[in-house]
Amino acid sequence: MLPVENDQLTPLVSRIMRIEDVTWGEQKQGFIVRYRGRIYNEDTPAAYDDLAQALRPLEITPLFRLEEGRHAVILVEGVVHTKPSKKWVNVVLFILTVFSVMLTGALFSPAQALPSNPVEGLRFVLSGWPFAAALLAILTAHEFGHYLVGRYHKTDVTLPYFIPFPFSYFGTMGAFIQLKEPPKNRRTLLDIGIAGPLAGLVVAIPVLILGLALSPVQQIPLTLPEGQIFEGNSILYLLLKYLVHGQMLPQPAGYSGLQPAIYWLRYFFTGAPLPTGGYDVSLHPVAWAGWAGLLVTALNLIPAGQLDGGHVLYVLLGGKRMRSILPIILGALVLLGVVWNGWWLWAFLIFAFGRFHAEPLDQITTLDARRKAVAILGIIVFILVFTPVPLVSLPLF
Repeated sequence: MLPVENDQLTPLVSRIMRIEDVTWGEQKQGFIVRYRGRIYNEDTPAAYDDLAQALRPLEITPLFRLEEGRHAVILVEGVVHTKPSKKWVNVVLFILTVFSVMLTGALFSPAQALPSNPVEGLRFVLSGWPFAAALLAILTAHEFGHYLVGRYHKTDVTLPYFIPFPFSYFGTMGAFIQLKEPPKNRRTLLDIGIAGPLAGLVVAIPVLILGLALSPVQQIPLTLPEGQIFEGNSILYLLLKYLVHGQMLPQPAGYSGLQPAIYWLRYFFTGAPLPTGGYDVSLHPVAWAGWAGLLVTALNLIPAGQLDGGHVLYVLLGGKRMRSILPIILGALVLLGVVWNGWWLWAFLIFAFGRFHAEPLDQITTLDARRKAVAILGIIVFILVFTPVPLVSLPLF
């Protein structure tokens, strides 16, 4: 800690702040000194940049906080020095994911015969390229939305890490990037967080429309084969099916004496009863990829923890309000787990990790009007793409 008599810090802080009181810290308090008062410049991001640049040679990081209605500038020891990532890891994981997703695309097509030799095996895997190209385009747009906006804000982020998951429904568990340093302020956190879902959605919608156009509407057999799966419906997915095919799908054989609106409300939230004997789209691999893109967007926009939706709600409401909302989110997921037990896993993960948020260094800077609108747009997108029952599958035995 710097001794008070060798104070190099107060003159630097006084350039951007009218100081009203000073508290020198001790090792156990975790800070060097805290200043409270009022920052002169209404452009608080610029004030933060000026002070951070002046303190960096001293290996000191400033934190901007609000305390009892006053601005607080807290100086802590240390500066983040990021190390270059091992890009070969990103490349290898991407190649493995491409292979895994192509294999899934090939297996998804019932017309494909299983190979009997290595040459046929390679051709078989390559036949899954339409699904792979569609799904990886969505995931890549999502992750590079985060990455490019992070670089724009001069925040050090990794390249995307794709996760292969062969012999699964999609061939991948998605992808992620990592922030290698804390976000500077709420505006930066929002921009980086929302860029991924919006970029992915911009690609997913035309992919899904194309895929639905390639997907014929067929009658659903009264007796379904074991392992048959039905994809769930979000509001946006229902609207796009109506746009392409001109009807609400799946179209049941009958409404069992219910009003159509009541039937659809029940089916939307429970996925039951299965519309056997009715009509539905037989999904082309490209449509399956587009539907997966909507699902990925919805999962990322769940408003909790380190998820993109958690960042959106955090910058709108702040950490204290987010903590009060967390039990409601967990309760909703547990309740939805009654109709799709995958939500119980998500509830557990959010309970374990969803109480932590990416704390910006500058918590004084608020969202401007444009970013508030973007954050609200993120919440609306979540409502449109959220699928209460993502998958319904018949047991294999």
